[in-house]
Amino acid sequence: MNKTELIAKVAEAGLSKVDAKKAIDAAIEAVKGALKAGEKVQLPGVLTLSVETRAARKGINPATKQAITIPAKKVVKAKVGSELAAAV
Repeated sequence: MNKTELIAKVAEAGLSKVDAKKAIDAAIEAVKGALKAGEKVQLPGVLTLSVETRAARKGINPATKQAITIPAKKVVKAKVGSELAAAV
């Protein structure tokens, strides 16, 4: 399912497609803002998103076979809730 299909599904709940798109865009922006602030986003039974810092590590450049240092970075970690896992 892509974003357009999601908008159509949400619109089936009685919203216009324009209102459904606004609602989905607002939800996405709220999730982005919370994750940027370092907060955890929890939808009980469905999904939990959090930000973790991945430590710097050694790697190998596949083209030159030389050792390189991969810098530390922040990544989003997703954990599937029990209801969603059971539905699949």
